[in-house]
Amino acid sequence: MNKENDARYVAVRLLTKTFAGGSYSNIQLSSGLDNSSLDERGKKLCSAVYYGVIERRLTLDHIISGLSSRPLGKLDGTVLNILRAGIYQILYMDSVPDNAAVNESVKLAKMMGRTSASGMVNAILRSFIRNDKKYAVPESPSEAMQVRYSAPEWLVGGLTADYGAELAEDLLSDSLGRPPVCVRRNNTRCTEEEFLSSLSCGAEPIEYVSCGYRLESGDVTGMDGFAKGFFHVQDIASQLCCMAVAPTEEDTVLDICAAPGGKTFTMAELMEGRGRIYAFDLHEKRVKLIREGAQRLGLENITAAAGDARIYDPDLPQFTKVLCDVPCSGIGAIRRKPEIKYKDPADFAGLPEIQYQIALNAARYLAPGGEMVYSTCTLRREENEAVVARLLKSCPGLEAAKLPGVLGERFGSSAAIFPGYFGSDGFFIAKLKAAAGNK
Repeated sequence: MNKENDARYVAVRLLTKTFAGGSYSNIQLSSGLDNSSLDERGKKLCSAVYYGVIERRLTLDHIISGLSSRPLGKLDGTVLNILRAGIYQILYMDSVPDNAAVNESVKLAKMMGRTSASGMVNAILRSFIRNDKKYAVPESPSEAMQVRYSAPEWLVGGLTADYGAELAEDLLSDSLGRPPVCVRRNNTRCTEEEFLSSLSCGAEPIEYVSCGYRLESGDVTGMDGFAKGFFHVQDIASQLCCMAVAPTEEDTVLDICAAPGGKTFTMAELMEGRGRIYAFDLHEKRVKLIREGAQRLGLENITAAAGDARIYDPDLPQFTKVLCDVPCSGIGAIRRKPEIKYKDPADFAGLPEIQYQIALNAARYLAPGGEMVYSTCTLRREENEAVVARLLKSCPGLEAAKLPGVLGERFGSSAAIFPGYFGSDGFFIAKLKAAAGNK
């Protein structure tokens, strides 16, 4: 039997790799599907189970703990992932009959060399069904949120401290589920009519975002328009970020942390392919992604090179516009990379200092009267408002500037964008301006 044509087998195998400390879930899944023998239907089932288990892992573990006579830590890792996948299908996938979820999980245990555990898998899953799929939720509001939204204590506590319990719960609720597929039409290469006719799915224009669309299908790289450079994939918030920079064909723009290049491409298109954008990233292999994307899109006003964003390069010119999209905890993008919430919070402790050093260096490149946008895909205040406040205190030649368009109308000079506002990722955008005499 070819195990690689069984969607659940592939999903559990990938889950075991991911939870063992593998790469990002989107990379793991893409590689796993490419190396499998699954048809399109199988790939959809595999993706749903894989992402679903990662997204709901703490909830699933809470349920399994209440049903198993053995502590989770004593369970074989593969068996635990089979149970997680089984409970997920029973509780969250209406398209999968309960009996099918149980039978396939038992079969999977045997297929993966865990025959001795197949009886336990069967008993736990059937017990959950007999209990009408109900499970106990802790009385503590914080612990209840942890179980309900599969969010660790540090994430619930941090968001509650920053925004209060009600908004924190909204953010955690919005972090569940798959995000829409959004793209930006390349206005330098095609008309709207040409773009729409190049798609193999429907597309809906995005309000507030020029040339932005939501697609009905997530498989974009195989579309005719992708190969022709008619569009690139980009979330709404990232498109709004580029519009906040507001580059024109007369600008010289610095994108100091640019890879993989999505914002660089959008700014180049906003400039009608004219002017000049310098795009940097620390690693040459990631700079290669920028060059390849620019070539596919036919954008010739981009110069991409490797460089450390914390170190000033006196050979670079001054810039009228600077985008400082710094490395961050990624809390706003949990829908895309749900494994982020299971990281050790200690991994994030040094980020505000790195972000400040990058922003401080980026500000040195501003021409007199030039404008800089500081952005992240997180909603942690210590990585956002606190960094901007420290930067303004350190640089008397910098001042807060009103964001353009809907962001300025709604937020002023800095915007903490919740997913519920525009249907986007969580994001932070702040605009700063150098004094006319700043050097």
